[in-house]
Amino acid sequence: MVCNRDLSQLQVGPLLESYLTRRARRFPNAAFCPLFLNVRSSLHAGHVPPSAILLIVGAVACFSLLDSIVKFLATRYSVPMLVWARYAVQAIAIVLWLGPTMRSQLLRTRQLRLQLARGAILLVSSLLFFNALKYLPLAEATAINYTTPTLVILLSVVVLKERMTPPRWAFVAAGLAGMLLIVRPSAAILHSGALLALGAAGFYATFQIMTRKLSAEDPRVTLFYSALCGTALLTLVLPFVDQPAEMPWMHIALVGIMGVLGTAGHFLFILAFRNAPASGLTPFTYMQIVWATLLGWGVFGHFPDAAALAGMAIIAGSGLLLAWHERRRAPVLAETQEPTAID
Repeated sequence: MVCNRDLSQLQVGPLLESYLTRRARRFPNAAFCPLFLNVRSSLHAGHVPPSAILLIVGAVACFSLLDSIVKFLATRYSVPMLVWARYAVQAIAIVLWLGPTMRSQLLRTRQLRLQLARGAILLVSSLLFFNALKYLPLAEATAINYTTPTLVILLSVVVLKERMTPPRWAFVAAGLAGMLLIVRPSAAILHSGALLALGAAGFYATFQIMTRKLSAEDPRVTLFYSALCGTALLTLVLPFVDQPAEMPWMHIALVGIMGVLGTAGHFLFILAFRNAPASGLTPFTYMQIVWATLLGWGVFGHFPDAAALAGMAIIAGSGLLLAWHERRRAPVLAETQEPTAID
């Protein structure tokens, strides 16, 4: 998901456009107006550049590789330690990348409580998904997490008071049907990791709803708070978690690579959304299910059975149709929606 999860979870391009729009109205002669015009024209050009497609496919490949490393390490080391390493590397990378130019602005927010709550929600989602990877095949765990758009719809009705239309009900039903084909409640898989993966998807859907409420914030600040919260909270927990007496150098290297992959995936997302609208890129995020299937087969020797493959296809299909429907129903909202990606 990994847990997949932040920038996948954070849609920097659309949120950056929204942020720059407000700034441009307030300061029409500001130096960043040319930047705004470039971002806006690229996001509404009506097509998705091949470079943006390659960036998004590369981003979800990073997340799938990260998940593969987590699956290998999670049976040997504590999950909180792995999640801490993942967020700590990202926090350090953001400070090195944005700190010299933004300085204290990197921490400036008008909704501190919501930022902290959102970071905590993402952390819980990551912990659940990392634990799920201990028990579930990689492809199935990833596909279950792609039920997040379905859960976002249900939460939007409850939290944001959005109207539930018949097509939305149909997409929700299809997504749940696909999930049931993978989970199959009568199978033992439900008692091992499926509940953890479903819980991770539920928390991630909540995270996305909270991201919408922070659309007025600078997306770089929002991204940093996610990494900062995860690192800070788990730093407090680590002394009470079992730590290995020693780790082979290969495992230490894998932990470092895991953090680098998560950070690189987020940066690739940023670059992709600078050049294409969210609605245009959403279909390509489902390549993560393909990567997860191939890695699960090649690295762990597991290939999904026919029912699981059908469930994955239904989840991906319903998600794609939902994105298309939401874009037609409310084009402006669709451009600020955050596509699923498990980091």
